[in-house]
Amino acid sequence: MTDRTAEISRETAETEIECVLEIDGSGDSEVETGIAFFDHMLTAFATHGLFDLTVQCEGDLAVDDHHTVEDVAIVLGEAFSAAVGDKSGMVRYADRRVPLDEAVASVVVDVSGRPRFYFDGEFSQDTVGEMTSDMARHFAESLAMNAGLTLHLDVEGENAHHEIEASFKCLARALDDATRLDERRGGTPSTKGKL
Repeated sequence: MTDRTAEISRETAETEIECVLEIDGSGDSEVETGIAFFDHMLTAFATHGLFDLTVQCEGDLAVDDHHTVEDVAIVLGEAFSAAVGDKSGMVRYADRRVPLDEAVASVVVDVSGRPRFYFDGEFSQDTVGEMTSDMARHFAESLAMNAGLTLHLDVEGENAHHEIEASFKCLARALDDATRLDERRGGTPSTKGKL
């Protein structure tokens, strides 16, 4: 198996981020963003996607949570793009549906190199802990744009904690499925021969 690992750094006037991602991991994570609920979601993402993930972020949380969540998503997306490389032998497509109590999230993803994002749903409360609920949508969008994913995410429920957590877990499971290597494939999963 090829080494599908990437290490990405990003430093701006708003955030300073170090990220290490191993696609073919075991779900180990070390996450520290300064937003406890976001840390919980990234840990769940790593656990359920079986990705080994390290994220260290120092952001301008005195302003709000936007730059931290967005920039972590950008860096994680860049890490996914780098780690999958030319996508040779990869499954490419996946869809998942994940419940959490009354909430349910659905994800359809194509690791196509053509970034698009579609979202259907809303979050039942404005915040969870110190994280603005809509930042979960923006996280998925920023991840898709920087990882080169076509991503459709739907969510419904009555509790924003459950809705967001189901979304992160569902996204993780779908990405795990889509990035798996299929030994029957000899090359890039496209009739074009390139993604």
